[in-house]
Amino acid sequence: MKDILFRYMSRYTTLSAEEQQAIAGDIRVEQFGRGTILLRQGEKTTSCYFVLKGCVRQHAVDEAGRDITSNFYTEEQTIALFNEHRPDRASEHALTCLEDCVLVVGELAIEQDMYGKHAQLETLTRRMMEANFGQMQEEFAAFIAATPEERYRSMLRRRPGLADRVPQHQLASYLGMTPESLSRIKKRVREGER
Repeated sequence: MKDILFRYMSRYTTLSAEEQQAIAGDIRVEQFGRGTILLRQGEKTTSCYFVLKGCVRQHAVDEAGRDITSNFYTEEQTIALFNEHRPDRASEHALTCLEDCVLVVGELAIEQDMYGKHAQLETLTRRMMEANFGQMQEEFAAFIAATPEERYRSMLRRRPGLADRVPQHQLASYLGMTPESLSRIKKRVREGER
C-alpha cells in the first residue's frame, strides 16, 4: 500500500527513497470498515486523510433534511476539510467510508512537528493542496456551465469506475440531479455507445 504513497510523494517532491521511508515510518496508516464515520457534521475537524484504498463520501444534511453528497474521495486523493475560519471550527460536512478503506491519517495537532522533522513534507502538502484546489476550481466552473448529461459524461471521463462504486442516489446528489434523471441519462449514454 505504501508504494501508492511513495509514487505520490515522488510526483510532488524530490525526496530520496530514504527520506520517503522516514516519512512513511512516522505516519499512521489505518484500516476502516465500510460504513465507518470518520467525521460527523458539526464535529471539529482534527484529522486529514490520504486514501490508499477505498472510497470515502463527503456529505451534509441540509436545512430541509436532504442528505447532499459533495464529493467522493478514492485512491490517491487527499481529504482535508478547512474550517479554521469558523468560530466554532465545526465541520459543515460528514465523512463516511463507502467501502473498506486504508487511509493515511494525519493529525492536525502534530502537523507542525512533522513539518519540522521532514522539511519537504510542507512542500509536498502545499503542492498537493495547490493541485487539488486548481482541479476543484476547474471542475466547479465546468459543473456550473454543464447540463446534467454533460456532468455525467465528464464524471465518467474524469473518474472512471466511480459510478460502479457508489449508490446511484448518492451519485445523483453529487451530480446535482435526481436518481430518476440519472437513470434516464445513463440509459441514453449506454444507447449512444452502441
